[in-house]
Amino acid sequence: MPMKAHSLTSLWTTVRTQLRDSREAYAARATLERELASYNTAEDLKDLYAILDRYSDSETAGIRRILASQRSASN
Repeated sequence: MPMKAHSLTSLWTTVRTQLRDSREAYAARATLERELASYNTAEDLKDLYAILDRYSDSETAGIRRILASQRSASN
């Protein structure tokens, strides 16, 4: 019987950890989206894309997706 209680405690710990991690990731993405929204002039965006071009596509994919989403939302 004690083994079952340990398994349940372990499950709850895992669920809480995943939930906390998910909330933190959501908050970080929301912050990034707000910060990227401040780049709204053509010159700002040109500078930002020049910076992004210094890094690999895999490193900048998330940022580029956010920028594309913001661009399509503003059109």
